Amino acid sequence: MPGDALDALDPPGVLDERAEDRGHGERDVAPARRRSRPRRLLRRPGLLLCVLVLALALAWALAPGLFTGVDPLRADPANRLLPPGAGHPFGTDHLGRDLYARVVHGTALSLSAALLAVGLSLLVGGVLGAVAGTAGRAVGTVLMRLVDVLLAVPGLLLSLAVVSALGFGTLQVAVAVGAGSVGGIARVTRAEVLRVAAGDYVDAARLAGVPGPLILLRHVVPNAAPPVLVLAVLECGTAVLGVAALGFLGFGTPPPAPEWGALISGGRDYLTAAWWLTTLPGLVLVALVTSLQRVGRALEREEREQTS
Repeated sequence: MPGDALDALDPPGVLDERAEDRGHGERDVAPARRRSRPRRLLRRPGLLLCVLVLALALAWALAPGLFTGVDPLRADPANRLLPPGAGHPFGTDHLGRDLYARVVHGTALSLSAALLAVGLSLLVGGVLGAVAGTAGRAVGTVLMRLVDVLLAVPGLLLSLAVVSALGFGTLQVAVAVGAGSVGGIARVTRAEVLRVAAGDYVDAARLAGVPGPLILLRHVVPNAAPPVLVLAVLECGTAVLGVAALGFLGFGTPPPAPEWGALISGGRDYLTAAWWLTTLPGLVLVALVTSLQRVGRALEREEREQTS
């Protein structure tokens, strides 16, 4: 028997109780999910370890003096190429500079360039995607064909082309790396804007006479933003790697600044005699990029579960 027919056989009081129970159940689902997130995090030690790695990297960037009191630029030729030990956890380089201090102080350079790159790509790609999803079919088609051109070029190759035109420096590297992520963010933004714009509440707002720009700012953008922000977290790992790659090739902050890519590049000539010059900064870079990707995937899974 259909559900409506069964409901018709029940007294009105029973129907009211059922509706109230359903309402309470729907209201309790979201808080229960929010309360269970810390528990799920504690049950996933790998994800917790990645969060701790990100917290440590952020602390290195914000307050490097709390972790080392050594000047990263001070040379000490008497202690050149010392292996890792109690006095120098990461050893010393060919000029006797403490490698651990250089890695810690270089975190701010690498992270600031990566975050600036992601911010620029999020701004430009978000605007392109939002315009392509709301400005009509013709404008959207033209913009998405431009995005397809950006996506057809490998990110590192596009970054090299941009940084070659702009010159060396942290800001130039950030712009170059951010240009490689604009296409992906624009495409995801457009897809989310189109999905949200097709919702019933958006149609109701239009019928109520709400202006289009107000609908976009009040309804479309807030509901389309979470998946785009999750993608931005994933792009942070790619941006850190891209900044290090350009620094490795010599396009980043000039020496003696302790940028991670430059540190790895500077140890190439001493691989046989001083393996730690490239290995230890490289492991720090791998740990940070892996942690960003792991946390981004976890956020992506959470977002998918909430929308399903």
